[in-house]
Amino acid sequence: MPDSLGRDIRALRKSRKLTLSELAEKLGRSVGWMSQVERDLSEPSMSEIKDLARAFDVPVQTLYGHAPARAGEEGRIVRANARRPVGHRADGLSEDLLSPDLTDDFEVVHSTFAPLARRDEPLSRPTQEVGYIISGALDLTVGGTTHRLNPGDSFRIRGEPFSWANPNTTPCIAIWVIAPPVY
Repeated sequence: MPDSLGRDIRALRKSRKLTLSELAEKLGRSVGWMSQVERDLSEPSMSEIKDLARAFDVPVQTLYGHAPARAGEEGRIVRANARRPVGHRADGLSEDLLSPDLTDDFEVVHSTFAPLARRDEPLSRPTQEVGYIISGALDLTVGGTTHRLNPGDSFRIRGEPFSWANPNTTPCIAIWVIAPPVY
C-alpha cells in the first residue's frame, strides 16, 4: 500500500464534502475504522479499497495500483513508471496523476486524448483548471464557444461546463492543473 493512502482517502472525502461519519455510513463501517484508515493506522483490504473507490467514483488504481516510490522520494518524486491512473478511462481519454498524492490544494494530471475521441456531454465541476497542450490538437468547448488548441497553447476553465474533441488521427497530450483535486 502507498504510504499516502490514508491522506489520499481524506483528500478525496473532503473534496466530495463528506464527513467521516457520512463516508463510514456509505461503506457500512464504523467511524473509528474510517478514522484509523485515514491516519494510516489500519490498512484496508483489497475488498475495502474497491468499496472506497466505488464510494468516491474513482478507479481502484487511483487508490492502489502504482509502483511504490523509491526510498526518500515518497511524497516528492513521481517516476514515469509509478504514475497512478485517474479518471474513468472512458471516452478515449486516459489520465495519470503527476502529483505525488492528492493532499495538495491542486493536482497535476497527464491526459492522453485518443485519435478522434470526443466528449459531447458537457462536464461541469467546482474547480479551476489550467491546461497546456504538449502535442496533437484539442477542440475545447467552454461556454458554447469552441477553441482549437495546438501544441504550446494553454487554457483556463473556472467551473464552467466544457466538452472536448480530438479532431486528429493522432493522440493529443495535455497537462492539466486542477484545483481543488477531484480524483
